[in-house]
Amino acid sequence: MSTTAESVTPLRRVTRLLPTRADLEAMRTNPRRDLLAGLMVALVALPLALGFGISSGAGAAAGIATAIIAGLVAAVFGGSNLQVSGPTGAMTVVLVPIVATYGVPSVLVVGVLAGVLLVILALAGAGRVMRYVPVPVIEGFTIGIALIIGLQQIPGALGVHVKADGVIATAVRSVQEWFKHPHWAPVLIALAVAAAILLLARLRPGIPVALPAIIVVTVANLLMHLGAEQIGKIPAGLPAPSLPDLSPGTLKQLVIPAIAVAALAALESLMSASAADAMTVGQRHDSDRELFGQGLANIAAPLFGGVPATGAIARTAVNVKTGAHSRLAAITHSLLLLVVVLVAGGLVGKIPLAALAGVLIATAVSMVSVSSVRTLLRATKQDAAVLAITAIATVALDLVEAVIIGMIVAGGLALKQVAASAAVSTEDVATLADSRADDMEREHLLDEHIVVYRLEGPLFFAAAHDFLLELTRVSDVRVVILRMAHLTAIDATGAATLSDVITRLERRGITVMLSGVRPEHAAILQGLGVYDTISHERHIFDTTPTAIAHARLHASRVPHDPGSAVENVTA
Repeated sequence: MSTTAESVTPLRRVTRLLPTRADLEAMRTNPRRDLLAGLMVALVALPLALGFGISSGAGAAAGIATAIIAGLVAAVFGGSNLQVSGPTGAMTVVLVPIVATYGVPSVLVVGVLAGVLLVILALAGAGRVMRYVPVPVIEGFTIGIALIIGLQQIPGALGVHVKADGVIATAVRSVQEWFKHPHWAPVLIALAVAAAILLLARLRPGIPVALPAIIVVTVANLLMHLGAEQIGKIPAGLPAPSLPDLSPGTLKQLVIPAIAVAALAALESLMSASAADAMTVGQRHDSDRELFGQGLANIAAPLFGGVPATGAIARTAVNVKTGAHSRLAAITHSLLLLVVVLVAGGLVGKIPLAALAGVLIATAVSMVSVSSVRTLLRATKQDAAVLAITAIATVALDLVEAVIIGMIVAGGLALKQVAASAAVSTEDVATLADSRADDMEREHLLDEHIVVYRLEGPLFFAAAHDFLLELTRVSDVRVVILRMAHLTAIDATGAATLSDVITRLERRGITVMLSGVRPEHAAILQGLGVYDTISHERHIFDTTPTAIAHARLHASRVPHDPGSAVENVTA
């Protein structure tokens, strides 16, 4: 069997997604740097894991379990040497309505289903598709997520418990409830933690501030008896692995939420891996392998009570900036978090909920790159529109729907620009022809009955109607030559329009000739029957001068008195 044949077998596809010897060798290159980077990432990841677990509705223990199990599995099997995975703000936004509608156990089922879908996407080679998401869509999506995360923290920062439909309504109700019974301790704790993180991030970038800030406010809350609500008891260890309810009825009910989770996990993980590549020299991730690793991570985490996970951009950035070289750093981060759970679970349970709200508020603020947004808003009106629409849709609708809407708007605007690049123009016959000096007067008389049209750009559905209007306006000629060497693309609609143009002109007694048709376009035109509409098969030429010579001969022989009225094709 040939190598090509082997490359498409299912076994070959799976083995290409598994860890390699190169991964192990990279881990041996500079373990000290990786261990140090893993420690720094763990310091950042601990408060985020707790916060996102609580914010999702699944609880702090679920957040920690996700960071440990999903982080470890994705580090081993993922496609990036530098990616750090775990619970994220974007995923939390998706999980909140799932928990509210179906309950906490449903999140475990959704995680397993999403993991299976991600593995299928990896085996299908879908990783490369994610590269085509436009930057304005990503930035708008990120802004929307940041707004939602910030709004989700208002109840925790105010120390109130309310229920309402939607994150905006919940935030408003929380403020109203707080004014009825104001309690300043959680507000001050949240503001202190958020301010410390944001200010010191500017003054001392690269130093993890969140955990020290949490320790300070936790001690203050205990010693000063501030009364801010605490996380509560956290199990000293991970639960024994167990399968969630995978009955047919449950799977059928949760398949749509699982698709949304899988789509978000794929998008965010590949965005994060790409960001890691951009921050380093010589590191390139494998998109399909990354999807495979994230799929396995999302299958494994729910077995230990964890929630769906993705690649985490903030933690990955810390990993890169603190000198990580291989996946040993991400593995170290997960193992250190496990040690914290085993040794200090009781202490973690005393952290005020408001402190975690402050961490996530700071995270939401830092997610938005003001310079990138400013650049996009100044770039073009189209980019600004896509960014704004995606951001609004993210807050108002489902996250996956927001990305789809952003892609549709971006695609529509891109099609409009591509269609605008298509052009039809007339060219001087004498300039293009191979003329003879002794016969120029006669050729000039014949050229008055010949028109050469130069077709440029793509001839596809978005530009077809304008093309039809332009070409059927011609009158008082005997031959029309369509110079097609500069066409970049033709689709079925463009080919059908070209066939319609030829039919209309031939019906009026005007002979149509084609020149410079590219081989790939010729196959399309032949397959869709466009050549059948031309009056004579010899009216297709390799070069325009040859076509003009034949057109002159044809014009000299054909008495011309066709109806010269221009057809009405505006309908």
